[in-house]
Amino acid sequence: MWWLLHCILGFIRLYLDGVKVLLYQLFNRSFTLPDLPKQNGKVAIVTGGARGIGYEISRHLVSLDMHVVIAGNDEQKGLATVKKIQEELNQGKVEFMYLDLASLTSVRQFVQRYKAKGLPLHILVNNAGVMLVPERRTEDGFELHFGLNYLGHFLLTVLLLDVLKKSGKPGKFSRIIIMSSASHYGGRLTLDDLQGRMCYSAHGAYAQSKLALLLFSYHLQNQLWVRGDPVTVNAVDPGMVDTALYDNLSSLAKLAKKPFAKLLFRTPAEGASTAIYSAAASELEGIGGLYLYNGRKTESSALSYDERLQSKMWKESCALVGLQQN
Repeated sequence: MWWLLHCILGFIRLYLDGVKVLLYQLFNRSFTLPDLPKQNGKVAIVTGGARGIGYEISRHLVSLDMHVVIAGNDEQKGLATVKKIQEELNQGKVEFMYLDLASLTSVRQFVQRYKAKGLPLHILVNNAGVMLVPERRTEDGFELHFGLNYLGHFLLTVLLLDVLKKSGKPGKFSRIIIMSSASHYGGRLTLDDLQGRMCYSAHGAYAQSKLALLLFSYHLQNQLWVRGDPVTVNAVDPGMVDTALYDNLSSLAKLAKKPFAKLLFRTPAEGASTAIYSAAASELEGIGGLYLYNGRKTESSALSYDERLQSKMWKESCALVGLQQN
């Protein structure tokens, strides 16, 4: 009975959040990117950068004369995307590196390979994710939404922090952009059951992963400020965007989505605009700890600002990935 109630509540919260977003998108235009300054060979990593929103972020950053590393788990698609961007644009540089965020071993190997290149790192865009997948575990035994959306990005970011810190300097901070979602407003986080073993709900698991990313974003930024490190962290909500992320909707939900997608959903390029802005806008230089939606600072959920919960989640995450707490 409890499991059924948990699933129903997770479903209701997620879809209510979705309705609110669609109503906003119906009556408000998508954020239009201003002219952004050339980035003069800065280096960026974009996870999930071969398709959807990630592709649009990668393509635009390359157009700003960045060296973009597309990190993903589909080598064929990644290499095809690199070729497509190279053929379309005459500036910047783009390459593909294999990364499976559902594997902590793969995350560590990716970081080792990246550091071996000797490249700086000015921009890290944590974009990749899955949504509403049937109950599955990563190779490390974590629930898939939690393991891939959150924990993989947590480990990736922490392991790359030293490079980000060295690459930033006063007036030219390195930037971390974390893709969250309005679904976090309905997210609940149970520290003694982060893997959903007591009662699994795909809706609840997705919302929890997006809430966890926000807790991480705010806590990491506070740590960086305390130490005076030249790195900013901002979270971005792309809105409801017509991408393959919705492929795991139920048949009924897909049917309901179809007639509204063209009218109400953002295109991948529109969904990518706030993340691109966060990565390159001069007016955001040195500014972190924000939750940005449609190009504007927005308040995230009250729970996401709970500093005690942020600290507990940080400690638990370090333990889960085998990192010493700082």
